[in-house]
Amino acid sequence: MKSLKHLTFALTLGVVSLGANLQASAEELSVATFVPPQHHSNTIMFKWFGEEIAKRSGGSLTMKLYPAGQLGAGPVQQYKRAVEGVGDITFGVAAYTPKIFPKTMLAILPGKASTADESTRNIWASFDKHFADEFSNVKVLAVGTVAGSLLAATRDVSTMEGLKGAKLVPFAAMTTPIVEALGAVPVQMPVTEMYTGLSTGTIDATTASYNNLTPPWNFWDVASHVVENVPVSFAVTYAIMNKERYEGLSAEHRKIIDEVAGLPMSLKLAESFDGADERSKKMLAGADKKYEWIVVSDEERAKMDAAVSMGLETIFADYKSRGVEDAQEIYKALNR
Repeated sequence: MKSLKHLTFALTLGVVSLGANLQASAEELSVATFVPPQHHSNTIMFKWFGEEIAKRSGGSLTMKLYPAGQLGAGPVQQYKRAVEGVGDITFGVAAYTPKIFPKTMLAILPGKASTADESTRNIWASFDKHFADEFSNVKVLAVGTVAGSLLAATRDVSTMEGLKGAKLVPFAAMTTPIVEALGAVPVQMPVTEMYTGLSTGTIDATTASYNNLTPPWNFWDVASHVVENVPVSFAVTYAIMNKERYEGLSAEHRKIIDEVAGLPMSLKLAESFDGADERSKKMLAGADKKYEWIVVSDEERAKMDAAVSMGLETIFADYKSRGVEDAQEIYKALNR
């Protein structure tokens, strides 16, 4: 009887010990993003990511979202927050730290792609060759784009004449030669300030996606003109992880992260933006708003495309002067 009691006690102790070890191995990853909780990058990409890592780990690896700048206000410091571990994972925009991502920024430029999915696939087709080194200080989870298919404006900018002198916000400062070739005046402004910029007259127009017009951005309330059939540029966005945090995970958890990171998660990011555009198009069709919707004529679009070509040559020359000899080659790879 005494031996049986000892055996029962040992088994109980073992179960308790096993439970403690399992509890100790559980990991929760913090996700810092500047966008509101209802933003589609949260409800689609990060929701998918959270579900996948929990399912594949049996619940031992999870994530907690901190939206709307809860771990640090504004989009500009998101890369730094990941590197310093303010958040285990951060969501950011490459154009806010262009010196870190000079080659990745080439994916912003107008080319053959017209959707986030197309341009995101093009990035990943040559990611290892051209872009991986720019993310060497972090663990890359996703790199994807937003398609800037429209101009939201407070004046008619559907012609080269209308663009002349317009204060226009592009997706990135590096496109300044293109904006200037179009005759406009580039103004740099984060997306979180564009609504106010349009409403106060600080800017005349901004590059926009369809989903910028509807909630949560609501440009449709302050734009008098929405212009379609313009050269499409892209905002490059990313989800990255603190490298030490990733390397400190168990081999099992790192394997799970590796399985979902890269192209799979990037396509979820692209899906979130393209899907938001499709939902916004339906909302726009039934909305009672006062803006004028204008489709650029083929003649004016040809003039705009010619201006873009001139701007691209200036951009490639600038890259070359800074020691990036293969900028044009990278651009061609992105537009194969």
